[in-house]
Amino acid sequence: MQRRSAIKNLALTIGGTIVLPAWANAWSKESLQNNTFKISYSQEALLAEIVETIIPKTDTPGAKELGADKFILKMVADCYDKKSQDVFAKGLVSVDELSKKENGKTFVESDSTQKLNTLKKMSTSQNSDDKGFIQLVKGLTIDGYLVSEYVMTNLRIFEMVPGRFHGCVPIKK
Repeated sequence: MQRRSAIKNLALTIGGTIVLPAWANAWSKESLQNNTFKISYSQEALLAEIVETIIPKTDTPGAKELGADKFILKMVADCYDKKSQDVFAKGLVSVDELSKKENGKTFVESDSTQKLNTLKKMSTSQNSDDKGFIQLVKGLTIDGYLVSEYVMTNLRIFEMVPGRFHGCVPIKK
């Protein structure tokens, strides 16, 4: 009985080692890349200004400098459904339109207080798409900022396992 299971396990192991390299070599940058969600270069610049407005540069780098805008684009393209991607794309257009209406300039050309007021106005808007866009961008900006290499290495204390073990501490009853 044990000889049969040993032969079966050996056959599965050999088969796995033969098939695994062929499966892994089939991956390429093109096959993994999502080509369904695209935005224009001007919209990428607009998104960079939006994230910089949410987390501006102070004595620490801002969200734009740490690449939170690229993180947002990757997350929206790879992890969100078509409806959320449409809300995101419409929200970018809506930010620029609201800025032109309120300030007479595009969002990128506006100063920091005008940018902040435009985003606040969108977050208190009655339009659910505008609110959804701002919530999505704020959440992803914070996530992208907090998982950036700079924040993880310089601002947060990395612990391999949360908590510490103190073996010399008596147990209280």
